[in-house]
Amino acid sequence: MTDDSSNAPARNPPAGQGQAMWGGRFSDKPAELMQAINVSIGFDKRLAAQDLAGSRAHAAMLRTTGVISSEDEAAIQQGLATIEAEIAEGVFPFRDEFEDIHMNVEARLRELIGTPAGRLHTARSRNDQVALDFRMWVRDACDRTVGQLRALQNALLAKAEAHAGDVMPGFTHLQPAQPVTFGHHLMAYVEMFGRDASRFADARARMNECPLGAAALAGSPFPIDRRQTAQALGFDRPTANSLDSTADRDFALEALAAGAICAIHLSRLAEEIVIWMTPQFGFVKLSDAFTTGSSIMPQKKNPDAAELIRAKAGRLLASFQQLAVVMKGLPLTYSKDMQEDKVPTFEAFDALELSLRAMAGMVSDLEPNIANMAKAAGSGFSTATDLADWLVRELGLPFRDAHHATGAAVKRAEELGVELSGLPLDELRKLNPDITSGVYDVLTAEASVASRKSYGGTSPEQVRAQIKRWKEILA
Repeated sequence: MTDDSSNAPARNPPAGQGQAMWGGRFSDKPAELMQAINVSIGFDKRLAAQDLAGSRAHAAMLRTTGVISSEDEAAIQQGLATIEAEIAEGVFPFRDEFEDIHMNVEARLRELIGTPAGRLHTARSRNDQVALDFRMWVRDACDRTVGQLRALQNALLAKAEAHAGDVMPGFTHLQPAQPVTFGHHLMAYVEMFGRDASRFADARARMNECPLGAAALAGSPFPIDRRQTAQALGFDRPTANSLDSTADRDFALEALAAGAICAIHLSRLAEEIVIWMTPQFGFVKLSDAFTTGSSIMPQKKNPDAAELIRAKAGRLLASFQQLAVVMKGLPLTYSKDMQEDKVPTFEAFDALELSLRAMAGMVSDLEPNIANMAKAAGSGFSTATDLADWLVRELGLPFRDAHHATGAAVKRAEELGVELSGLPLDELRKLNPDITSGVYDVLTAEASVASRKSYGGTSPEQVRAQIKRWKEILA
């Protein structure tokens, strides 16, 4: 996509010549290598729908403001409709000689309708054209991603509701820390993906200004109505500075940053699924739909979908960094470097959208092993904090004294080869003679989670309250 502008009704250069769109200044065609590095139609044809929408709105505005005639606009709109149909049917002749999607559309339009096609580019440039098309594409991608995030959240909600009271170990340092419920654990990801959706929505709101009409960089001397085109294309308003309009790629960087954070969340959940599926944990199972086998080890059932989602986080992070490096040293306004903004963005959203769909499928598919999780939840002295809390609450000990006494109880239980719930009362009374048998009421995993009733805690009633809240939000 080359710097190109027209602020006067175009004449009718010869059709079918790649250089005819901008070649008046040049005597010879570009070198073959120049053509190879310059052409972008191979990837920017993905902007066809946005390019056609922008051209329709621009043509309508040019007619409304009297820049072109009603007859010319009618011919342009008819030609654009034909091009749209050709693209939909897979018969549109994408040609490298016309470099990019904009010139391919304009060249084909000239073949279809002749002279009126040359008037479409009045008062715009490929610089504001690509800024518009790319912004609209990213805006659409943000909308799709929010929808996929909502689908994933709904899958998590359904699974969390089914297991709101089933206990599992909560971890710090991947060591058993305190019992939680499986539903509570899944709800943590509902919160994460909720923040992801809000980041995409926030980025979308900020990018929803229309750059069309900024032309090459300085605006246009024609009496155009930028508010009309902005409204027609679903934008809140036109951009306020013509230089920034063509130079800005913040919208793509923001969307990629949101995508990178989302991919990190997906990767964390994928990692947990990988860990939970190991025989050493045995917390969940996935069906054949989301696992693969081994070419040599017939017993294997591998969580490949989760592993691939985990790996794709690298692609999202790299895409953000790639575009940031492209943009970091560019003076205002347009430079051809900015042609490199699309491939990483397209690839990032392709990977993210596939990952979100796959994760939603896995979450719906996975089945927890409730017995294994419950057994693990009560191991590793996971109710030690509950013992300390009991000593504070029932005996009035300062927490630090209770913490010390509980540490001694853990040490003694370890020596005897039992969990805290199996430590004899006389052993506990050696630590504090006022301890009663009532202490055993808090030393099970089920009692521990039931007691965590603070807002956002892991008690089943709190988990169900959060599920209800999120159902209302997503409704």
